[in-house]
Amino acid sequence: MGDSAHPQDGYDSKTIAADIHAFVDALGLAKDGKLDVAGHDIGAWMAYAYAADWPRDIRRLALMEASIPGVSPMPSGIPGESVNLRTWHFAFNRLPDLPEILVQGHEREYLGWLFAQKSTRPWVFTPDAVDEYVRVFKQPGGARAAFAYYRASLSDAGLALNRERAELKLPMPVLTIGGQYGVGDMLLNTMKLAADDVRGVQIPEVGHFVLEECPADVTNEMLGFFQAG
Repeated sequence: MGDSAHPQDGYDSKTIAADIHAFVDALGLAKDGKLDVAGHDIGAWMAYAYAADWPRDIRRLALMEASIPGVSPMPSGIPGESVNLRTWHFAFNRLPDLPEILVQGHEREYLGWLFAQKSTRPWVFTPDAVDEYVRVFKQPGGARAAFAYYRASLSDAGLALNRERAELKLPMPVLTIGGQYGVGDMLLNTMKLAADDVRGVQIPEVGHFVLEECPADVTNEMLGFFQAG
């Protein structure tokens, strides 16, 4: 992530949830009360793990545009064309070594293709923004670290861990946000399996990158949710 180090391991959700808790504890972020936490995509994977493993830290949880490995129903068979365009990378990114081999030297093409295919407003990814994504992705170990999140969370152990977490439903209120051309209401239906108090919002005419494509809508939904109660 960004200019962080790229260690060989530690990308599993149990380790990352514990790291987030340790960070919160070290800075005293929860000393005046529980936290409101939000996560998008892989950030939603880790926010869910953090909420499940350290529920006393969290007051309210907002998750955006993600399926939750081990909790969301696994697709079967060959996906249709539109679904394949949105999900093909889950299988690709978790392969050992091959993604790094194929992406090296083509980082801009790889990321640019993802931005274009998974959004309805690709112009929000300005050249300067893409330059920054490419810069950090090209660092030694950058691509390997990015793919490692998929390899860890979609491994047999990672899936089993989330299945175990989902057996005890989250106690805090949960908000899900999906784009009409992203996950839609799939995340809402997933979290109904893993939490007792869930509400969902589907934002029309946008794709996966809701934070970039419709920041005002996302901000309004999250502020309304976090300021309630």
